Amino acid sequence: MSKGPAGRVARAPSRPSARAPRAAATPDPAGGPPPATFLRTADGVRVDAVYAPGAAAGDAHAPVFVVAHGFTGDADRPHVRRIAAALARHGAVVTFSFRGHGASGGRSTVGDREVDDLAAAVAWARGFGHPRLVTVGFSMGGSVVLRHAALHGADAVAGTDAVVAVSSPARWYYRGTAPMRRLHWLVMRPAGRLVGRWGLRTRIHHRDWDPVPLSPVEAAARITVPLLLVHGDRDAYFPLDHPRMLAGAAGDRGELWLEPGMGHAEHATDAGLLDRIGDWAVARAG
Repeated sequence: MSKGPAGRVARAPSRPSARAPRAAATPDPAGGPPPATFLRTADGVRVDAVYAPGAAAGDAHAPVFVVAHGFTGDADRPHVRRIAAALARHGAVVTFSFRGHGASGGRSTVGDREVDDLAAAVAWARGFGHPRLVTVGFSMGGSVVLRHAALHGADAVAGTDAVVAVSSPARWYYRGTAPMRRLHWLVMRPAGRLVGRWGLRTRIHHRDWDPVPLSPVEAAARITVPLLLVHGDRDAYFPLDHPRMLAGAAGDRGELWLEPGMGHAEHATDAGLLDRIGDWAVARAG
């Protein structure tokens, strides 16, 4: 989950307004693709996505990072742009808004169908020709990158070469902290969904999961690519049993960083930690 100011940040003039219609596009590196477009997911949702060449502009071997934001975030939020700018020192970066967030269509399913959004962003990022791809997810986005790697890991188009999950839950329906009890009210009650729409710019689907998706801890056990789990010891949403469960499920394929003094997700991830994540990804993504 991401919480913070609802303000948007300015983009380069080449990025159209979020209210302006944009056609879906396929990247063409030779022809200079637009920096942003709408993608179409496997289930037909339009997803807003942004490409920045970053350090890869001068390095043919640099990876592309695909950033999966937390709940109530989107590609234009200042904290997501800060994450993208930090990772751009290590390679190209694709950011996108999950369904129900920002300029994307549809309604949020809080981690279920969002795997389709990530798969579309990954396939788009692959089209830019970078030799390696790393998914980096925060909170809800952390659970999504785990499930995506478990479900699409062997796919040459929609799969990933390495995974970083920051502040991810290990299991669904967790209500053991006050922030998570508030989130369940937001998601499961009509009044909460109104607050989400008008106060947090997040449109939440009213239907329950059916079926319940693969849990993050079950997904971690299936991941075959390098996996980095990052979690703060002051995370107010998910205590340390969550990352430890994920690391236990991942076994030797996973690496766990427990960060002293760190809170939750994007807002708690400082520049030094982002640089370490970037260095790990460059070294481990093959």
